[in-house]
Amino acid sequence: MSAPRRITFPHMGDYWVPLKRIAQLSGADVVVPPRITRHTIDIGARYSPEFVCVPFKYTLGSFIESLEAGANVVCQVCGGCRFSYYAEVQEAILHDLGYEFEFLSFQGGGNILEVMLEFQRKAAPHTPVPKIAKAFFDAFRMAEAIDEVQGRIRRDLAFEVETGSLRRVETEFLRQLDATTTPRQVTELRQETMRRLDEVAVDRPERPLRVAVVGELYVVMEPYSNSRIENELARNGVEVHRPLDLTTLIRHSVGHRKHIREMIRGADPYVTRHIGAEGTESVARTLAAIRDGYDGVVHLKPFGCMPEVNAMAAMQRISREHTFPILFVSCDAQSAEAGLRTRVEAFADMLRIREAGVIDA
Repeated sequence: MSAPRRITFPHMGDYWVPLKRIAQLSGADVVVPPRITRHTIDIGARYSPEFVCVPFKYTLGSFIESLEAGANVVCQVCGGCRFSYYAEVQEAILHDLGYEFEFLSFQGGGNILEVMLEFQRKAAPHTPVPKIAKAFFDAFRMAEAIDEVQGRIRRDLAFEVETGSLRRVETEFLRQLDATTTPRQVTELRQETMRRLDEVAVDRPERPLRVAVVGELYVVMEPYSNSRIENELARNGVEVHRPLDLTTLIRHSVGHRKHIREMIRGADPYVTRHIGAEGTESVARTLAAIRDGYDGVVHLKPFGCMPEVNAMAAMQRISREHTFPILFVSCDAQSAEAGLRTRVEAFADMLRIREAGVIDA
């Protein structure tokens, strides 16, 4: 390719900030994918196979928007389930649509170190491995900062005294994070932002309702794809916890096989084999939520996601046997926020009634 490389990647939450850093420190220009909107999923669904899982449609739409914005190199990390085949199918679709670009897929075998080496070989062959390693390390520190800050906001959002005060801190944090140039600056910004969050006035009840959000990684981490369900839970006075984030995924990828074994043990006796992607983890995290005294679980799955469909059967049994509330949400291209809002309100009401001892489940 004679033109300068302009790399893009799928949009997923606010993780575009560390992904942008990897591209920049690898000596490439970067086209940051636009935030997901109705237009993104409309064009993604228009050109996708009808029954493919919905993250395929979101990421395809994200690629189209970035190619229209001038990108000429598309990056996709694959693995875990049908996600392994996204690259070949999406590349064929985009070429059929007439786009001229280079498609780089990184399988990595579930290990971030292998993804890093694959990235150096395919995306930046003339960049020394130590420089690539530094880019990935810097990006990991940025992801850690995002996950700590946003985890705190999820915990407190339902109880802020002044509506919007936490999100204002978050917006400024992301703006400054994108402008950092060293890991030290990231650490200082992270610490300063946590201090600012400590100063935000909250009115937390002595015993708030606590809910864990589990499910497939894309619909858990991309707010638009799940109709911003975390905000809806907060609006109904629920403290939200999300065990799955990018930092956790990266750490688990280094010991991928060990993590799978731990999740199978954690899901026993409801699941005794790895069922793919995050399915086993959804079951294990649900049982952990029960042990840790959570009031309920929200399970997010893309329409057509087989690992999470398999997990649902086990989780429904867990719900019955432990009289434990689980809200199952299937995310697709036609998800309606109004309908989900009603379901979340009913779920929160049921949790409050159960907490009061009026009903058992």
